[in-house]
Amino acid sequence: MSDIDPITLAVLAGRMEQIADEMDATLFRAAFNPIIAEAHDASHGLYHADTGETLVQGKTGLPIFVGVMAFAVKAVIDRAAEFGGPQEGDTWIFNDAHLGGTHLSDMRLVRPHFRDGALFCWLASVGHWHDVGGAVPGNYNPAATEAFQEAVIIPPVRLIRSGELQDDVRAILMRNTRLPLSAEGDLNGQLGALDLGVKRLDALLDEYGAPTVSGALDALGKRAEALARDAIAALPDGRWEAEDFLDNDGITDIALPIRVAMEVRGDRLTLDFTGTAGLAQGPINIARPTAIACVYVAIKHIFPTLPANAGVMHPIDVIIPDDCLLSADFPAPTGGYTETILRMIDVISAAASQAAPDKVVANAYGTINALSIAGRRRDGSRWVMFSFYGGGHGGSPESDGLNHGNAPISMATIPPVEILEAAYPVAFRQWALRPDSAGAGKHRGGLGAIYEIEVLEENGAQAFFFGERGRFAPKGVNGGGEAALNVFSYEGAEGWARPPLASKMVGIGLKQGARVRLETPGGGGYGAPVDRPAEKVARDVAAGFLSEDKADADYGPAWREVRA
Repeated sequence: MSDIDPITLAVLAGRMEQIADEMDATLFRAAFNPIIAEAHDASHGLYHADTGETLVQGKTGLPIFVGVMAFAVKAVIDRAAEFGGPQEGDTWIFNDAHLGGTHLSDMRLVRPHFRDGALFCWLASVGHWHDVGGAVPGNYNPAATEAFQEAVIIPPVRLIRSGELQDDVRAILMRNTRLPLSAEGDLNGQLGALDLGVKRLDALLDEYGAPTVSGALDALGKRAEALARDAIAALPDGRWEAEDFLDNDGITDIALPIRVAMEVRGDRLTLDFTGTAGLAQGPINIARPTAIACVYVAIKHIFPTLPANAGVMHPIDVIIPDDCLLSADFPAPTGGYTETILRMIDVISAAASQAAPDKVVANAYGTINALSIAGRRRDGSRWVMFSFYGGGHGGSPESDGLNHGNAPISMATIPPVEILEAAYPVAFRQWALRPDSAGAGKHRGGLGAIYEIEVLEENGAQAFFFGERGRFAPKGVNGGGEAALNVFSYEGAEGWARPPLASKMVGIGLKQGARVRLETPGGGGYGAPVDRPAEKVARDVAAGFLSEDKADADYGPAWREVRA
């Protein structure tokens, strides 16, 4: 139905987005682990019946899942075809990152939705489970050299068959986690979200009819493509290049380049990652689906009004060489995918800043700083505190960067200190903004943070750290300055120490009372520091954001006259 009127189209678009939003909310309220319940590391959406392409995604889920989940649904479509095609009443589950993108902690549930005996679309739920086996509690293993060392690997299998839960599949999942109660709660939460999605979608189809809703979905896809073409066409034709580096792969202390060439020709955009480092031994590889999904997130940053629809990617060509750390095949490790996609976003933004400086922001802090602290309580039960930590966002054409935000790959939030201290035997002795961490600029970057965590459990604990930006600072754009480097340290037998590889380490022994400390980067600056008003520099010094010496070095002494 191509002649659907604009009002009906807008109403249906809002209704379908609301379905995905409600699915998000259902899981957030039902999940047992704080990474989903508090940090919102999950997503839900509706996907094309034949191709698996993203039709609708909720506003509160992770944007990286917009593109990735299309590959996940397509993997289920292909697997179901081996058994005669999708069947009503089935729900598939898997976490294989090489098929569905991201990493093995992200558990995907995919369900076909039938209407009058015909497949109408797919509904899907993805959530970051707290622990899925593997060598390291929490699954961020910076020393992994193959996927088998990261987590148990589940290919697409039917968790529910003809409406019946397959308890043998559930039992395998629960046996391969250090935290079965958490995993069971998250699994039930995802199933509940899918059930709600089916209920809401059936109500919508009852009200408007399948032909009208299907026509709206088709129209929304075409509109998304048209909007993307218009946005690209507004850029000047040309070719621009950028590169940045990962500290190392966790195994060998050698920097790894990520390079991109951005080319605009009319209403088509090409992003060519030729020249990026080859396949890494350690877990900073990503599978091709993840890389393509990351491109969508970067484009969304440049053109924020584009919708969450696969049509956005139709006028964009992505070139990724084979045997590259952006196109890893099984069983290459991919656990640290977050670090690599953040660097991809940085280089795409750096290239775009040369073409359209008014549309980009400087680098954000560039690492989720995945920190796991794990041990056993006095009663012998396991505890695993996994979380990610914030930093500064880049300065923009309009304002300073956000202080202490979350990574710009998601709508996730940093779990509150109260939740973490209530759930685990730790105390946060410091949770504060980090002075002198922001990149200088007309619009400075946001400030990073300082976290200091003490182990309270008398049995002690072990820590595992997977970060980045310990060697290569977040960059400014359009003349803006770099932010501070990432610094991780921990208390050992001989005092405070830092990892030999700067940003990655396994098996850090922590006795009761020992602490770990994260000093996260700020964001890069936007525009030349000389253009920043002296009044704003003086205000930052007065607030403690900027030391006097750093203010003099970055901006000159003029701010002192304002303060006087």
